[in-house]
Amino acid sequence: MANTKRQLFQKRRLRMRNKLKALANGRARLSVHRSSKNISVQLIDDVNGRTLAAASTLEKDLGVVGKNNVEAATKVGQAIAERAKKAGVEECYFDRGGFLFHGKVKALADAAREGGLKF
Repeated sequence: MANTKRQLFQKRRLRMRNKLKALANGRARLSVHRSSKNISVQLIDDVNGRTLAAASTLEKDLGVVGKNNVEAATKVGQAIAERAKKAGVEECYFDRGGFLFHGKVKALADAAREGGLKF
């Protein structure tokens, strides 16, 4: 029986998450979520179950409200890098979820790396 798009997405997401848990070593996880209208990212401490920092295109101060393009993803990546520095995090793991690593997700990751995050 053929898998649906949703089932394939969930398989990719769980495969990535399980690999990250095996390699985590107490590092924070940079989790990305992309919808058709917005993109958001969270820096999560899985040991304590807390969100250390977050950024999204829904924030008015980033100036990209409701946009979901490469430029908006770049601004969100820069914002999460700044907020991670304030939270005292320099190294993390990049959790792309079930999303493929190209386009907006890649732009966000590159901007976060340029901002000083190591993953």
